[in-house]
Amino acid sequence: MNPYTGKTFFEFFPLFFHRLFLLCSGSLRFSELASDEIQVFTLGLIGIAASLVGTLLVLKKMTMLANSLSHTILLGIAIAYLFLFTTASRGIPINFSILLIASLVTGLLTTVLTQLLHQFFRLQEDASIGIVFTSLFALGIVIVTLFTRNAHIGLEVVMGNADALHLDDCKLAFAVVLCNFAVVTLFFKEWKLISFDAELATSLGFRPSLFNYLLMLVASATAISAFRAVGVLLFLAFLVGLPLTARLLSHNLRPMLFWASGIGLGCALIGVALSRHFLTAHQMPLSTAGLVVSLIGISFLIALLPRHLTISKKMG
Repeated sequence: MNPYTGKTFFEFFPLFFHRLFLLCSGSLRFSELASDEIQVFTLGLIGIAASLVGTLLVLKKMTMLANSLSHTILLGIAIAYLFLFTTASRGIPINFSILLIASLVTGLLTTVLTQLLHQFFRLQEDASIGIVFTSLFALGIVIVTLFTRNAHIGLEVVMGNADALHLDDCKLAFAVVLCNFAVVTLFFKEWKLISFDAELATSLGFRPSLFNYLLMLVASATAISAFRAVGVLLFLAFLVGLPLTARLLSHNLRPMLFWASGIGLGCALIGVALSRHFLTAHQMPLSTAGLVVSLIGISFLIALLPRHLTISKKMG
């Protein structure tokens, strides 16, 4: 039985931190985690992974490309799911790693096609993103609509379903966090230089285009790890909302990464607690991912308020 059943908002936190202490002390095993705890850990890890990548995307002004990428991986997921569904009907076991590989390939395809149209066909970058984004995403929607009506993939892939998360999703999100942390840490000086002065980086012998492809690669992997929890639409709030909030609090790269990650963890914890509270007190099964994204938006507004007051005071 879920120990959080019947708990309200303020009753959620003492129980959560008590069980977290038991987990750290070894009295509680990972396999014994409750559904609410898996949601907190998975959404929190997704917030950290998205913050590490999203901060660089925001500084490099590549959020539109990230937006298109977070949507177009739906095409890879849909095509891979159709293949897996066909093989399963023939008695061949489903290998869900194919879903991840197909999504990764689609993310890379999005980046390559966008760069191809921009560099070789001289289209404006925003126009290239618009063409690739709408075409691949529309194709993914068509495939989902036509072929997966009875497979229950449509709504969950687009919007996510945090209630269906299990320990494997948490492990995947943790692996992506480690990967993103390694990429950011190993090339921290390069990222800092390329993000704030790409022309200087080029004159010093760096190739910003290669780092762009690397950034899109890890962004694709992050989107893949998040699609079960938040889908391909709400993921953008994690990827962009958290770094934008952190940017209002600091203009240095390292503090921005810490602020964005911390806000992501806090929103995940409070969002799951609110979801449990509304279910307990009002019998309202609200979307946990939707609540977390709403909290990210509220955090941005709170961080924006001091700047707005400062500007108003100067103008007055």
